[in-house]
Amino acid sequence: MPKLAVQLLHFLSSFPQPNTLPPGIEAQNPFREPAVQALAQRFADKFYADDQPRVALLGINPGRLGMGRTGVAFTDPVALSKICGIANELPRGRPELSTQFVYRVVGALGGPAEFYRHFFLSSIYPLVLLNNGLNYNYYDSPALIKTLWPDMQRSLRQQATDFGLRRDVAISLGKRNGEFLRKLNDELGLFKRIVVLDHPRYLMQYRRRDLEANVAKYVAVLGDLV
Repeated sequence: MPKLAVQLLHFLSSFPQPNTLPPGIEAQNPFREPAVQALAQRFADKFYADDQPRVALLGINPGRLGMGRTGVAFTDPVALSKICGIANELPRGRPELSTQFVYRVVGALGGPAEFYRHFFLSSIYPLVLLNNGLNYNYYDSPALIKTLWPDMQRSLRQQATDFGLRRDVAISLGKRNGEFLRKLNDELGLFKRIVVLDHPRYLMQYRRRDLEANVAKYVAVLGDLV
C-alpha cells in the first residue's frame, strides 16, 4: 500500500492508551478490533491509495457510533455503505448527525473519490472518549485536557508529518476545537494557518433550518483550497 494508507492504519491501531484519566472517563481504541480495522483498511485502500498532499479537516475525537464502529472519521455505517461503496453488516440505528452534514458537503464537492483526493478527515485526538458510557469531548474537562495534551501533540505531529499533509492550512471542525488546535499549532509550528468552521453536529442540531447555507459555506471554504 502507498504511504498514506499504510501510515494511517498504523497510526490508528498503535496509538497508545492514556495511563491515567479523570474519574468516570475512559478512552477506547476501536481500531485494535479486527472488524473495525478491516473496514478502515478497505476505506484507506480505496480513497487514500496515493501520496497526494491533502488538507486536514480535524474534528475533536471520534464518537463511539461513527468512527468508533466504522473506523472512518465522520462516517456512520449507512454512509460507509451507500455513499462510500464499502459494504458492511454493522447495525444501522439512528443516522449520525455529523455524518449527514459531512456527506452533504462531500456530495457537493464531487463525491467521495473527488473529496478524499483533496481532503483528509480526522480528529485532533484519535481515540474514543466516554464519560459513564456516553460520548465525551477532550475539552469538556480541564483535567482531561491536561492529561491528554502530550498525546494530542503527538497525534497532531504524527498526522501532519507522517501522512504528507499540506502544511499551508488545516481546518478545525468546531470553534472550541479550533481554540485548542491553534494552541497546539502555536507550540508545534505545523501549519501556516488554521481555518475554523462550525462543527457539523452543532450545525445539524442547532442550525438545521440553515442547512443549505451552512453546506454552501463549507463548500466555498473548502473549494477555495482545491
